[in-house]
Amino acid sequence: MKSTYKTAGVNISEGNEAVERIKDLAKSTFDKNVLSDIGLFGAFYSLDTKKYSEPVLVSSVDGVGTKLKIAFAMKKHDTIGQDLVNHCVNDIAVCGAQPLFFLDYMAFGKLDTKISTEIIKGFTIACKENKCSLIGGETAEMPGLYQHDEYDLSGTIVGIVEKSEIVDGKNIQPGDVIIGISSNGLHTNGYSLARKVLLGKYELDQHIKVLGTNLGDELLKIHKSYLRLINTLKSNISIRGLAHITGGGIKGNISRIIPQGMNAKIQWGNWEQPAIFNLIQESGDIDNAEMRKVFNVGIGLAVIIPREQEELAFQLILEMKEHPLVIGEIE
Repeated sequence: MKSTYKTAGVNISEGNEAVERIKDLAKSTFDKNVLSDIGLFGAFYSLDTKKYSEPVLVSSVDGVGTKLKIAFAMKKHDTIGQDLVNHCVNDIAVCGAQPLFFLDYMAFGKLDTKISTEIIKGFTIACKENKCSLIGGETAEMPGLYQHDEYDLSGTIVGIVEKSEIVDGKNIQPGDVIIGISSNGLHTNGYSLARKVLLGKYELDQHIKVLGTNLGDELLKIHKSYLRLINTLKSNISIRGLAHITGGGIKGNISRIIPQGMNAKIQWGNWEQPAIFNLIQESGDIDNAEMRKVFNVGIGLAVIIPREQEELAFQLILEMKEHPLVIGEIE
């Protein structure tokens, strides 16, 4: 039999069909600044800088990590794209930026257009919620590198901020208060440890009373976007610093923005970690220090503000249907 690309495991026709299915979904996120159609060699975005004096582009790239393993096992692929977009958006939102456009990369062992379409649906939902455009990406079929029923994802976000409104922590002062905003679970970090300690004891489709749901659905809860909340706070109070709590935990991520000579004193007893973290900790006999280093333990965003603005900040956060609490101070 003659060798072809298809016999080697790469189906060009399937790839072309995947692109066609993606086009309409992606176009639904376009705004007036998107100048190109999906499928060209590059994506064109006309940058409107009229409302900026000194516009600065802000970018970030990330993946979803081994949370994908849960999606594979649950055969649920329509939320993982939302995780990726929201994670990337949060990473530039804490710098003060507004997202402009998002680009994705999907690599499959064997391309399945149904699965790729489900993933893209997740991208488009989150892009619309965050008011950014899905303007391009790459879909690759890589037999021999990935298992046939597995894939990997990464995403790149590009946003914009006025230079004078960049939030980088340089104005943080001793005595500033650190307000924590709740997460809704693991978000997209710590899944390698969570899977190791949980899946030896529980099944993903097993209903767990303390969680109020089955384990798989709990672990696939969508990584929250904090963009709207951050925008509301920026418009009304003086934000000295913002930290998206991802790998490295609360202390590790806040320390990235604190000026030299200062420290974030975290008041760990001020909140109870959600049930999923208790389940992980008990299942793996994990000490507190390791939990706090690996997981967000219930706090997805840290907001550092002058103490005199604490009351107003709480009022605004509660109006946004989020749950704030003081988790520490700068010393």
